[in-house]
Amino acid sequence: MSFIDTIKERARKDIKTIVLPEAEDRRVLEAAATTLKEGNAKVVLLGAQADIDKLGEGLDLSGAKVINPKEFENLQSYIDKLVELRAKKGMTPELAREALTTDYTTFAVMMVKMGDADGVVSGACHSTANTLRPCLQILKTAPGVKSASAFFLMIVPDCEYGDNGVFVFSDCGLCQNPDPEQLAEIAGLSAKSFKLLTGNEARVAMLSHSSKGSAKHDDVTKVVEATRIAKETYPDLCLDGELQLDAAIVPSVGKSKAPDSNVAGRANTLIFPDLDAGNIGYKLVQRLAKAEAYGPVMQGIAAPVNDLSRGCFAEDIVGVIAITAVQAQN
Repeated sequence: MSFIDTIKERARKDIKTIVLPEAEDRRVLEAAATTLKEGNAKVVLLGAQADIDKLGEGLDLSGAKVINPKEFENLQSYIDKLVELRAKKGMTPELAREALTTDYTTFAVMMVKMGDADGVVSGACHSTANTLRPCLQILKTAPGVKSASAFFLMIVPDCEYGDNGVFVFSDCGLCQNPDPEQLAEIAGLSAKSFKLLTGNEARVAMLSHSSKGSAKHDDVTKVVEATRIAKETYPDLCLDGELQLDAAIVPSVGKSKAPDSNVAGRANTLIFPDLDAGNIGYKLVQRLAKAEAYGPVMQGIAAPVNDLSRGCFAEDIVGVIAITAVQAQN
């Protein structure tokens, strides 16, 4: 059984309702049909029934619940709640109605807020900002979390590194240039995410172009400081840095470059120093190693709302739906 199949199996043990606001994309409808066939989640599609029927021709979407926000019977209660939540930011009933009936991601997030759904998957044809903005405005971060972040669950075929090719790469989708405190929090959240999704303990590497002082630069200093903060904040976490990528995952290199490290050569959770490095890194592994890349999966938000790469395939969306369902279980 593949790793993502184990996630789907877990999702089926406690069925959750996941909203897909991008029913105008054929890939999303294909993913919805597969999800329903496999029984991984209940699915809500947002849009006009006639449009979904036309675009989804040949797909069995009979098990999906279709909601047209413009005709939603409980729209007024959603408007009232959105005004309550955003009144200090100038939200009026008119603006709330417009947002809920024209921005389907906002409507989807409100479904979670109102208890009518358990999670949202969006981003196949919209930017990360379009997905993230309403969830931070409406759901906000989880208790004790200062900043949300995003990771990719990477499944690398025929790979001896990580946990038999399973990794968390973070942050690859949200925080542009995290400071040491943010980087440390990303490490803690990512370790928790790895444990949740794999059942195994995270071994966290704070990545850099330097290993244990081999280079001097402000960028290196940032990672060194983030490592210090993370070790103080999460004393039970198996974490170390700063480490170059090869020192983090290759045992022989780790032994040579960081012989006293409890992570070097064994890392399964990779914390990149900034978004450029993380985004480039996951796409290199995805394309050149033909890895499965599920995400960006959000962490640190009060309820699961997950993004997609606009270059995703339908099977990627199926995987993210299952991951979102497992997050909702916890």
